[in-house]
Amino acid sequence: MTAPLSVLILTMNEERNIVACLDSVAGWADDIVAVDSGSVDRTLALCAERNVRTVFHPYTDHRSQIQWALTTIPWQHDWLLLLDADNIVTPPLKHEIEQQLRQDTGRVHGFYSPHHHYFRNRRVRGLKTRWLRLIRRSHVRVDNSELVDFRLVVDGPTGTLSGAIVESNRNELDIDFWIDKHQKFARRIAMEEILRAKNVLAWSDDLRPRLLGNTDERMILLKNVWYRMPLYVRPVLFFLYRYLLRLGFLDGWNGLVFHGFQAFWFRLLVDVHIAEYRRQLERNEVSLEELLRMAGGAPLHGGTAQPAIPLHRDRSAQGAPHE
Repeated sequence: MTAPLSVLILTMNEERNIVACLDSVAGWADDIVAVDSGSVDRTLALCAERNVRTVFHPYTDHRSQIQWALTTIPWQHDWLLLLDADNIVTPPLKHEIEQQLRQDTGRVHGFYSPHHHYFRNRRVRGLKTRWLRLIRRSHVRVDNSELVDFRLVVDGPTGTLSGAIVESNRNELDIDFWIDKHQKFARRIAMEEILRAKNVLAWSDDLRPRLLGNTDERMILLKNVWYRMPLYVRPVLFFLYRYLLRLGFLDGWNGLVFHGFQAFWFRLLVDVHIAEYRRQLERNEVSLEELLRMAGGAPLHGGTAQPAIPLHRDRSAQGAPHE
């Protein structure tokens, strides 16, 4: 059957990934749009071959890109599935979505689904297990309190599906691609943590840090705990948590490589940048205003730090690091 569902796919030079992504939804969802930020490979041609609409919008971060897509594109349906080009919708998830759309009572406005992450073509565990990907657009908005990661705010109840989305980025078969991408993220994450510690950034009122809240609220709580931990120690503890407590060791050498890079090396690199930016602030070599600008946030008003900045409130290296 054709599901009365819209699908958003974010793309940028994704010829290695986009075919598998499109094949998992083409012929099933009847409204698919790829928001492209300037591909120079065959991404757009591959979309055209499958009659997928493409629109251009320059990329700053996932948060602003999704915000623009939600509020600007003339979607055919209120229900929207959010995908990256390296995502694949599994048949069990498609079946569940069809059931939910047939039984829709208008009460639930978003669904979390399992997220299976693959590194170099092999699944790895230990990352965030559920993502909010299926949303009712009229009751969802993008949270604007983060500069690197993004979260969605649902005005109303959410549900949980058991079918999964698979994430497997073929570009990352080249380990240099993965390293280069995370080096860029490391600087922005370091800037964001400093800005949050200086009360330039604050969590929004829409998502509160709560242990018993939804997946995103628990993640914010864990981030607050992370910020209070000592630099250089926390990457070691995080690696041990991921590799041992979250059973990363069961994924063999691939799991060791992934968590060694993602849980330890990447977090250590962030801490090195934080220490360097702190020294620059103490020497007046850089200002909070400059850090905010470099991290992609809105300018400070009156030159003073504000507890919560309405980043991109006008609603106008792609991707995001894994939590």
